[in-house]
Amino acid sequence: MIILIAPDKFKGSISAQTAADAIADGLYASARARKPPLDLDLRLFPMADGGDGTLECLLAAWGGRRQQTTAIGPLGDEIQVPIGLVQDASTAIVEAATVIGHALVPRGRHDPLVASSIGLGQVLRSVIETGVENILLGLGGSATVDGGAGMMQAMGLRLLDAAGRELPRPIGGGHLRDIDRIVWRDPPANLEAVQFTIAVDVLNPLCGPDGAARVFGPQKGADPRGVDILDNGLSHWADVLAKATGNDTRNEPGTGAAGGIALPLLSLTRAAITPGVDLVMEAHRIADAIGSADLVITGEGRLDGQSLMGKVVGAIARMSHSVGVPCVALVGAVGPGVDQFNSLNLRHVVIGGTIEETADRLSDAAGGLLSAMDRQG
Repeated sequence: MIILIAPDKFKGSISAQTAADAIADGLYASARARKPPLDLDLRLFPMADGGDGTLECLLAAWGGRRQQTTAIGPLGDEIQVPIGLVQDASTAIVEAATVIGHALVPRGRHDPLVASSIGLGQVLRSVIETGVENILLGLGGSATVDGGAGMMQAMGLRLLDAAGRELPRPIGGGHLRDIDRIVWRDPPANLEAVQFTIAVDVLNPLCGPDGAARVFGPQKGADPRGVDILDNGLSHWADVLAKATGNDTRNEPGTGAAGGIALPLLSLTRAAITPGVDLVMEAHRIADAIGSADLVITGEGRLDGQSLMGKVVGAIARMSHSVGVPCVALVGAVGPGVDQFNSLNLRHVVIGGTIEETADRLSDAAGGLLSAMDRQG
């Protein structure tokens, strides 16, 4: 029996690799307990969607090498940041979550009005100046909602107020309305020659009811007043960029990812957005693997309507349904919109338990799947 195991991370708990290993352990244990033992062919594909774990997934698929650089984290602490180099070092892989990630901020200190993406700009600048031709930028899991303004400060863009004074560095999401105009000061050498592929973990627009502030701001620590400040600031920042470039991209799907990081890159560089999960699936040739499987098991921390908007479980469920392969999602919890998966014939199992029990619960749930299949004949 061929079973494909393709989970996402369980946010705040375990990585996609640890989740895949736990599911495999449970399946093997259940198979060995049978009389006679069941012969299993398990194929593990830890997944990512542009957020946490994307760098590891792509390096596993493509090979290449890793190096490190130093940058400023979301609240100003100096951190070490991994970078992937593939295709004879002509392409660099940068994962925003490793620089400005939500997980990098200690509990109780999350504040998207203050948090800045300037460290991501530092990493991008250092990569660009090595002479790479392409940058694959994974967006997701950020602590920031600054529309990439901080990032652009590190890239050499001057943010000026109405009096022509340069705004302090680093700027956070709470001060976007102070930007009146922009001027390039010292862009990275070679910037115009670099092609950005922006791999996003959600397809939300920048502003409005489905935008970066209103949907994700509360998760990053913003209260209702803070959400209003962030949403208004993002809209104003989009106006400034549109006026400067003649190109308004705020409604493009994916500009709401990682607090709006893609917006200035789309406006000021050679850049294109793509769903991160599609990129990872293509790198691992998941379509072929699903087509040859008897069962697909995926999973994530929370299954809800957002899971269909550029997330791993939604993509895996769609692909499994399209080729008629049964698919089961093992999840920590469910939320509004989970019924949208009914049309994809996705079965979900809530594993429950505490964050610390996630791996053990996944193993138990996976083993239970084989027992349930036996009972169903």
